[in-house]
Amino acid sequence: MTQTIAPRVRTLVLLILAVAGALLAGAAPASAHAALTGSDPAQGAVVDTAPSQVSLTFSEPVAVGDDSVRVLDPKGERVDKGDPANPSGTTYSVPLVSGLPDGTYTVAYQVVSADSHPVAGAFTFSIGAPSETTVSVSAQGSDDGLVGWLYGFGRYVSYAGFVVLAGGAAFVLACWAPGARARAVQRLVVSGWLALTAATLGLLMLRGSYTTSGKIGDVFDLELLGDVLQTKTGAALVSRLLLLAAAALFIAVLFGAYARTADGGAPDHAAEGDGGSDGGETDKRDLTFGLALGGTVVAAGLAASWAMSEHASQGLQAGVAMPVDVVHLLAVAAWLGGLAALLVALHRAPVETPVGRDAVRRFSRLAFGSVVALAVTGVYQSWRQLGSWSAFTDTRYGQLLLVKIALVAVMVAVAFLSRRWTQRLADARVSVATEEAARSEETERAGEAEEEKQPAGTAPAEASGTSAVSEAAEAPRASDAEKAEAGHDSVRAAQLARQRAATEAARQKRLRDADPNRFGLRRSVLAEAGVAVVLLAVTTVLTQTEPGRTEQDAKAAAASSSSSASTTGQGSGAVSLTMPFDTGGTNGKGVVSVDLDPAQAGDNALHVYVEGPDGTPVDVPEVKIALTLAAQDIGPLPVAPDHITTGHWSASTVQIPMAGDWKVEVTVRTSDIDQVTVSKNAQIG
Repeated sequence: MTQTIAPRVRTLVLLILAVAGALLAGAAPASAHAALTGSDPAQGAVVDTAPSQVSLTFSEPVAVGDDSVRVLDPKGERVDKGDPANPSGTTYSVPLVSGLPDGTYTVAYQVVSADSHPVAGAFTFSIGAPSETTVSVSAQGSDDGLVGWLYGFGRYVSYAGFVVLAGGAAFVLACWAPGARARAVQRLVVSGWLALTAATLGLLMLRGSYTTSGKIGDVFDLELLGDVLQTKTGAALVSRLLLLAAAALFIAVLFGAYARTADGGAPDHAAEGDGGSDGGETDKRDLTFGLALGGTVVAAGLAASWAMSEHASQGLQAGVAMPVDVVHLLAVAAWLGGLAALLVALHRAPVETPVGRDAVRRFSRLAFGSVVALAVTGVYQSWRQLGSWSAFTDTRYGQLLLVKIALVAVMVAVAFLSRRWTQRLADARVSVATEEAARSEETERAGEAEEEKQPAGTAPAEASGTSAVSEAAEAPRASDAEKAEAGHDSVRAAQLARQRAATEAARQKRLRDADPNRFGLRRSVLAEAGVAVVLLAVTTVLTQTEPGRTEQDAKAAAASSSSSASTTGQGSGAVSLTMPFDTGGTNGKGVVSVDLDPAQAGDNALHVYVEGPDGTPVDVPEVKIALTLAAQDIGPLPVAPDHITTGHWSASTVQIPMAGDWKVEVTVRTSDIDQVTVSKNAQIG
């Protein structure tokens, strides 16, 4: 046995270590999740002369392509020329054609952030004076359509496949070795491998369209696929596929050589030579150690394929965040994947090898350690991705994180109930064992007393022997009859076989359900698994959401840029006001900005911009302006701006009769019944 298994284990471990080491060596830190923080010309600006270029500044470096930045004139014709240039670390510029006429121009951009997510948006600026425009640029990015939905679904399937694959294998190795022989557990782990492999291939094909056009027809564009392979995300997906090849070898050994020793007995031919039993036990320990080591390396490598290309690989302390993210993913897999394996074992394990209390207790300890690891790594990740308490409620990432924390708390509560059922199951087993021992001892004593009363060879013994012979004789006759019937009628034989299989399955189910403690444990584990499915979905969405720290930093940078522009404008007589609003209805939160130029008595140009919580321009059913000078009892003077483009309204001749401290009131209506009025004071003149 040593000569057959040991080389196989060494080959498996060396192959896994070599592949994973080569792949993980390329995992380098990257920059942060990108957000637009400024532009030149600025959003909504009115410039006197046509600029020679348009520059966009992001919070971090991004990947740009030929059509990443487009500038459209009022008729929708492109006026940019050449590819975007990168004159500085986070600023990207595109040149414009010369001699542009006056009017409102639209800038649309679509780039890819360093953590693999597309970033898209649009804004307007005007030359000379605002004008009507036929351009209607949607804020929808390439990741918002069918391709985006398929990509998100593929991410969920890949996470679920990894959890089932790694967690199911860990459950077999660490908690229930006979599970390697259980068909249901084997199918579960293999299904996880198949799901992860298929999802990874799908993500690799979808990636090009996901980050560019968003068209389903571009999924099979080989040129786009070649471009994807040159990116960090493409390299991570290819690395994952290579590690899955190593995982296939791991599964083959786990359900092959290891399964043959997993029943607790000696290997099949251990008794053929001297010291067979000792050698078999040594081989089993070596095989278990090799599988545990190799499986851990493969699982860590698979987890690193996410860490090296997503949130953990960019931003603050990337060198620390990636290993922490790997530990976090491994803990998730050990807990949720082991839970799935336990659920399958409780429902589908053969009666001959049921999941015992020791296996459940070992998994309970494994799950507890996983929860502790999740708590520690989760606190670090939350601090790194949020940065402040306000981000929990003010950003989408923080809100999703609160939902995830609540789901984990629910799972822990249900797991506590499962531990109680496990203890009851253990107590019941001890009680049953004690009763069976007492019953056996009582039967033996009764038999001895009966033998003392009756002489040897009396009728009862003979009758018993005759009865046994009779039953033994009847059994072959019944069996012969069935064989004869099957020989004459194969259809009838097949029906009998199906009936026997159904009867056996029903018998096993009755035996599994007969124990109320085991039935209670199955229900609580099923509840845990249900919550785990939702938790995994929330985690998938969370990985595709801009981190709260980045979102708040981008808002602060944009506010600083607006303040700087406002200060510059005030030197020439312009005023810019920014006011958050909340109508209380669906999609009722946002920010409204009002620009007055030249902010003097007489004619003024007024611009109104409405943005959502994420900083993208949004349209609302109605925006109204009112100006009041309370010191002179003037107003309110209503202003009805015209809609120019998405999130932009303008009025070119706003009469302000005199200088003073004017109150600017903005009424925003987001639905038929939801509206709010916000206000700020501005010094005019």
